[in-house]
Amino acid sequence: MSITLDIKLKRVDKVYHEGDNITGVIVVTSNSDFFKHEGITLTAEGSVNLQISSKNVGIIEAFYNSIKPIQLLSITCDVTGSGKLPAGTTQIPFEIPLKAKANQYLYETYHGVYVNISYALRCDVKRSFLSKDLQKQQQFLIQYKPGKNPNPQIITDDSRRITFDLSPASLASGGNGAPDFLLNGEFETNCCNITKPFKGFLSLIKCAVPIRSIELQLVRVETCGCAEGYAREATEIQNIQIGDGDVSQKINIPIYMIFPRLFTCPTLITKNFKIEFEVNIVIVFQDDHLVTNNFPIILVRE
Repeated sequence: MSITLDIKLKRVDKVYHEGDNITGVIVVTSNSDFFKHEGITLTAEGSVNLQISSKNVGIIEAFYNSIKPIQLLSITCDVTGSGKLPAGTTQIPFEIPLKAKANQYLYETYHGVYVNISYALRCDVKRSFLSKDLQKQQQFLIQYKPGKNPNPQIITDDSRRITFDLSPASLASGGNGAPDFLLNGEFETNCCNITKPFKGFLSLIKCAVPIRSIELQLVRVETCGCAEGYAREATEIQNIQIGDGDVSQKINIPIYMIFPRLFTCPTLITKNFKIEFEVNIVIVFQDDHLVTNNFPIILVRE
């Protein structure tokens, strides 16, 4: 006897907001005359999974409580009681509300290295003890409604254009070993709408040696922790080359970067974890020496 189980959502993009109802159908396909079951249930789950870097393995005990998964959503509905389904394909409609657990918030779906926020529907078809139960999962995505952010305090009136001048003297490292150069530029804002491109420009004013590449890096900064301490890790999301070879001097080079879906989310700060973002300007010289300058940014959904 061959039986297949599937979950099909009404929304093709699978994107929902807190307070929405998820609707769709459970599809059961069987080649037997009657498929007997002991009940069908549907569960909506969402959680934040935290992981500590191996560099902090020596202090895992201090982080024990903070690295437990944080459950944001857990709703179970009985779709149907025990019964039989006919041969062929049976579609069972469902509707399930998206409401966070008490004192929680449905944060945006986010796939990071040390922080992962995910949501899924799980359908369970119970069968007799002589047969194996059936189970199927279907991922869905949570996004904030425009202007709705769980951390309004991180969005300040200090949102502004970022203008910068990079030279050996301005680098945090003191420019050790860096050739004499000057690069200036501008980012349109330090508070970025995640649905719009990150834009700006830069211009090489002078450089004593040839340049091989100028790059723009998008970096996530994930922090996991609790009252006992925090582990903070920065990892690269994407790297875009905006200048190839020994670029001409005193010419504005445009910056245009799309924030990748799932690997970015609105900046999030909670008592157990943080998700923040930065951009780096990286200059690689012909002799492979490189210099980097870091700029923190805030992501929001407007």
